[in-house]
Amino acid sequence: MTDGTATAAHQSSSDLVLNISGLRVSSGDKEIIHGIDITVRAGERLGLIGESGSGKSLTCLAAMGLLPQGLTATGSIELPSAGIDVLHADDQQMRTLRGSTMSMVFQEPMTALNPLMKVGRQVGEVVSIHRPKASGAEIGTRVDDMLTSVGLADVKRVSDSYPFQLSGGQRQRVMLAMAMINSPGLLLADEPTTALDVTVQKQVTELMSEQVRSSGSSLLFITHDLGVVAGLCNSVAIMRHGRIIERGALEEVFAHPRHPYTKALLAASKLEKDEHSNRLVTLADLERREHDDGMHGQEGQPAEGAVDERLHGDSPAVIVEGPEPAAMAPHDVLPEEPHGTLVFNRYESSLAHPHEEAIQVSELVKSYKTRSLGSTRTFKAVNGISFDVHKGEKFGIVGESGCGKSTTLRMLSALDRATSGSIKIFGTEIVEQSARGNAWVHQKVQVVFQDPMGSLDPRMRIWQIVSEPLGKTPRKERLARAERILESVGLDAASAQRYPHQFSGGQRQRIAIARALITKPQVLIADEAVSALDVSVRAQVLNLLADLSESHAFTLVFVSHDLHVVRNQCDVVAVMRKGEIVECGPSEEIYKNPLHPYTKTLLEAMPNIGAEGE
Repeated sequence: MTDGTATAAHQSSSDLVLNISGLRVSSGDKEIIHGIDITVRAGERLGLIGESGSGKSLTCLAAMGLLPQGLTATGSIELPSAGIDVLHADDQQMRTLRGSTMSMVFQEPMTALNPLMKVGRQVGEVVSIHRPKASGAEIGTRVDDMLTSVGLADVKRVSDSYPFQLSGGQRQRVMLAMAMINSPGLLLADEPTTALDVTVQKQVTELMSEQVRSSGSSLLFITHDLGVVAGLCNSVAIMRHGRIIERGALEEVFAHPRHPYTKALLAASKLEKDEHSNRLVTLADLERREHDDGMHGQEGQPAEGAVDERLHGDSPAVIVEGPEPAAMAPHDVLPEEPHGTLVFNRYESSLAHPHEEAIQVSELVKSYKTRSLGSTRTFKAVNGISFDVHKGEKFGIVGESGCGKSTTLRMLSALDRATSGSIKIFGTEIVEQSARGNAWVHQKVQVVFQDPMGSLDPRMRIWQIVSEPLGKTPRKERLARAERILESVGLDAASAQRYPHQFSGGQRQRIAIARALITKPQVLIADEAVSALDVSVRAQVLNLLADLSESHAFTLVFVSHDLHVVRNQCDVVAVMRKGEIVECGPSEEIYKNPLHPYTKTLLEAMPNIGAEGE
């Protein structure tokens, strides 16, 4: 080896912040991670990408020395700056390292923050542990400065608050402040933005980027969201089934992916559609395509139940000022000073039933009363919205948490009562009716919720869960109908005898859809039904909903904070903000030509790796 080569090798090894070599993690005799190698260098921002179950979170926990009991790790996880191998360090050594040499931001701050301790004290505790000689005044100043640097306004109020008194975005900022307050050389972040709205997500990732830059730290960012990685990291590693299958500079891997799985992930993230079937491309589709790459001239047949191309209704909505409506153009946007009642999506539908409305909402209001310091205030979660949903239409509602979209859905499905206004389901008024009087609504309108584990009883078998809405139907018929509907959503009949915990997230969402469809509803409401799913599973569930809307002929009301998903799934989209609809129209028109500033803000905040059509 020449002197120059030796010097280069020394520099190459001396800038290592984290060196994972031959890491294997096992649970008993079952190996979960299969001898992976990962390096993070000074100033590097490495995105570790993979689906649920790929092993990425276990890799992160192993690096922090936080593997759960029952799991064993072999290989080495070296922190060169501390001269320590994490896998051979004792508890005292790891307590010294965590929070100073390395820190971690977890996915759900409510489980990572102490609910009984005020925020300021929790952040200050990280300083006092590693700087025991620091005075209370010094710690307080440091805490205030750090909370300010992560963009928290009214620092005194935040410091004196408990975690439950803060929003999700604020709690994640507190976690970032705790992680960065001692300027660690390495920050590990495990899905820290998954549960956040797109605008808050953008703010948190930008703050994380700034904090890492200003502290001279390196970043290992764990996620399944390629769009977030594209805006934050400079290198990526793709993980699948406990192995690293591709690694390189972000621009190179995203522009010229080599492994079929990486290509499939990118396609699924962009919501690409197959040109023959008009269905979203899934991992299985891409891997099949790779396998058949040399077989030119053979065109695959569209899958059964493929979605036909539809003409999006391009007629505008109207402002109703009397018997004669006045048209708006180019699509519906809330005027600054509206006159009369603005009914969004009121036009002659271009779909199969041109004059029939499934849902008619007029001046809908939902108010809550809150009491504070002896005074009573009224908060309007939904503030006088009006819109129509035509039979056979796919109607999307988008907006951030707290905008009122989920409250609207609960009222549409008669799970909550409106304060005032009107809701007609196929021409029948449901507002002001008793729960008994609206019992019929649950036959015609069914809901698929965001978290299937929260809506599936863990003690019941799948066939019992799915057939529960059938009430007093004989057991034998309930089981048979449950098996048939499970098969229609892509699960075999044998799965009817299993329990929810025995299924993956995507499979549980299919079960929730089967339960909703067993009563043959005319309207299906999907409330953030794919927001928590991996990109490939998301494509499968969206394809399933599209197929079922054709085969079961239901009207779909689809709620999401993701405009990319709504664009691909819906004919019409309404944008909600602070309890009001601020813009509504054909989804393609909204996406390509947003008129309201809030819609533009939502689109700009969306993580993007080059979505289809851009």
